[in-house]
Amino acid sequence: MVQIDIGLGKSGRRAYGFDDVAIVPSRRTRDPEDVDLTWEIDAYRFDLPVMASAMDGVVSPDTAVAIGKLGGLAVLNLEGLWTRYEDTEAIFNEIASLPPEKATLRMQEIYLEPIKPELIGQRIREIKSAGVVAAASLTPQRTTMYLDEVLKAELDILVIQGTVVTAEHKSKNHEALDLKKVIRELPIPAIVGGCASYEAALHLMRAGAAGVLVGVGPGHACTTRGVLGIGVPQATAIADARAARMRHLDETGVYAHVIADGGMATGGDIAKAIVCGADAVMIGSPLAAAEEAPGRGYHWGMATFHPTLPRGARVQTSIRGSLEEILTGPARENDGRVNLMGGLRTSMATTGHLTLKEFQKAELMVAPALQTEGKSLQKAQAVGMGR
Repeated sequence: MVQIDIGLGKSGRRAYGFDDVAIVPSRRTRDPEDVDLTWEIDAYRFDLPVMASAMDGVVSPDTAVAIGKLGGLAVLNLEGLWTRYEDTEAIFNEIASLPPEKATLRMQEIYLEPIKPELIGQRIREIKSAGVVAAASLTPQRTTMYLDEVLKAELDILVIQGTVVTAEHKSKNHEALDLKKVIRELPIPAIVGGCASYEAALHLMRAGAAGVLVGVGPGHACTTRGVLGIGVPQATAIADARAARMRHLDETGVYAHVIADGGMATGGDIAKAIVCGADAVMIGSPLAAAEEAPGRGYHWGMATFHPTLPRGARVQTSIRGSLEEILTGPARENDGRVNLMGGLRTSMATTGHLTLKEFQKAELMVAPALQTEGKSLQKAQAVGMGR
């Protein structure tokens, strides 16, 4: 890879985000109705390549069921409000009413309530009783602590998730999670992340992850890139993980899924994530704008309430429609934030691809003028792509 001199003593690669690239149309087009958006991981098949992020303001047991019935997969945060409080109604109302200058401190206090192991099983069973696939997340440091509760409740897919998760965590003070051992002994598939490099993705795949979450800091509510100074723009991060997937497939014959996690607001962003190499996407902020979202128009990441170093913000969003409208339409806005799967489907059809695997082969171009070329009136009037 070409290295760019940052100074006399340091060089680095140029990296690209979604706004820096464009999908190039091919010599053929397709009928959007013929496009197949299905996605499979392990024994599970989904009509939509979408996972709802494990954010308390996005995924509740009820929204997990609703998203599952629409064809997606929602991930419940097993260390969030749903397992700390039996009745969450008053808690969400309070969080939504907090002034910005007090939100982080008060949320740190709210999340000091201990996790109740019995609620872990209860929430999982609430989702499974509706007949949809149940997925839920734990951080690496709490995975072994609550794994028995998760397995007793017969969770379908476990997501082991943190800001950065590696297969080689070391600690002088605490016993580190043996990720490879835990995954190998799990009777259910594990999706692990986040990661943002070829080496990290490859090591997680070698540890046995059925899928890896790619994204460090791109989420709309995340402040990791400012607080810690780390991260990789998503187009490059996904493409690097794609290369790791190819290497792992050559080595083992096992296909590990790449799931783009964060940084996507529109159907076009999701389409670019797929072309960069993602098999599916994990989104939070777009779904926080749904009428059914538990956050009352607010959402926040899993590290927003960290007791000593918060790495997220409580972000307000406009309610744009129902979960169904945001995912599958119809859209009544022209900015691509509603009917996300319709945008993906039409992008695939317009560039001549019928399946997600085919779409991954579409041509990409570095296009820094993509968001601004010919859009001066939209920008001046704050409509469409000028918002």
